Amino acid sequence: MPLRSLDQSSKLKHVLYEIRGKALQEAARLEAEGHAVLKLNTGNPAVFGFEAPHQIVRDVIAAVPQAHGYSESQGVLSARRAVVTRYETEPGFPAIDVDDVYLGNGVSELITMVMQALLDEGDEVLIPSPDYPLWTAMTSLSDGRPVHYRCVEENGWEPDLEDIRAKITPQTKAIVVINPNNPTGAVYSRAVLEGIAEIAREHSLLLLSDEIYDRILFDGAQHVPMASVAPDLLCLTFNGLSKTYRVAGYRSGWLVITGPRDHAKGFLEGITLLASTRLCPNVPAQHAVQAALGGVQSIAGLVAPGGRLHEQREVAWTGLTSIPGVTCVRPDGALYLFPRLDPEVHEIHDDARLVYDLLVSEHILLVQGTGFNWPTPDHLRIVTLPEARVLADAVERLGNFLASYRQ
Repeated sequence: MPLRSLDQSSKLKHVLYEIRGKALQEAARLEAEGHAVLKLNTGNPAVFGFEAPHQIVRDVIAAVPQAHGYSESQGVLSARRAVVTRYETEPGFPAIDVDDVYLGNGVSELITMVMQALLDEGDEVLIPSPDYPLWTAMTSLSDGRPVHYRCVEENGWEPDLEDIRAKITPQTKAIVVINPNNPTGAVYSRAVLEGIAEIAREHSLLLLSDEIYDRILFDGAQHVPMASVAPDLLCLTFNGLSKTYRVAGYRSGWLVITGPRDHAKGFLEGITLLASTRLCPNVPAQHAVQAALGGVQSIAGLVAPGGRLHEQREVAWTGLTSIPGVTCVRPDGALYLFPRLDPEVHEIHDDARLVYDLLVSEHILLVQGTGFNWPTPDHLRIVTLPEARVLADAVERLGNFLASYRQ
């Protein structure tokens, strides 16, 4: 008897995650043949020589012998207390306690849990374009409908408030804010955040604020937590250790809930239920949180002038903007550049094909702009984690490739 055909779930029809898409499979094939591939597709600090702060590693190692059992479903109490203490030092951040904190296996798991707890079929979520594509994917997988609002390149990639207003319908339940932004590196002004909060206030919308890069800031840029401008609204703040503390593989993130709760008891109970069904976050990594959030914050030296992250951003941005037909907003935060290819100079019809052809020719792996739900094939995302000399060489090779590339 022939076996019944098994296709993928129809829920995956609109799910996109090109950061680890088909081009990565070709990169793996090239590496298997012995080629060196420069992977500028993911913000993974470890592979570019960023070592985890020794205090974090030491505490995790010390905790391993006692970390083989389940923890509370919300996470280890000492780690949640450390998160509370962190936000007590944020000016204007609403008061929280340990019961307002959920730990997760990275921010990704927490986003998934929240969307599953929130959305019914047809519910809409406003998400920036360009976005970090997990937000769009998890909205779709939770039977919701992602609706993308425009961020304006000519205005430093800040959200277009009027576009947000225009896209609200009776089915809209939440607004996602990614600040500092991935993929653009924009750090939003207080005025824009207050404008988003006012829209949420007018339409009784949930605020979902992805702030994983909140301490990767350049040239005096100031990060304003969304919760601090909307203390009267239900706001969920997502953050973790992957980027600022360079331990992406530990999968250690947190969710902080602020604002009024009475109108959202069912939703919040849903988050608690889902936290319980996954039993708990991985326990050894939870013991990294207290060490990470206390004491000297080593990220400060890396983002300051002369620091490695600052210099890498400068080298990459300077090189990109010297390529004919390429412009790029200088990022104020995060670990990425999102350059634009002028269609009058570089006539690109398929940016995924461009990324693939660049990989085959130069063994450099980027991600196309449409992979971040940007509507036109005229942008690329470049990770700024490699050493400055490596980035300078990669950007020069990209420029040489574009000079003769045609579709």
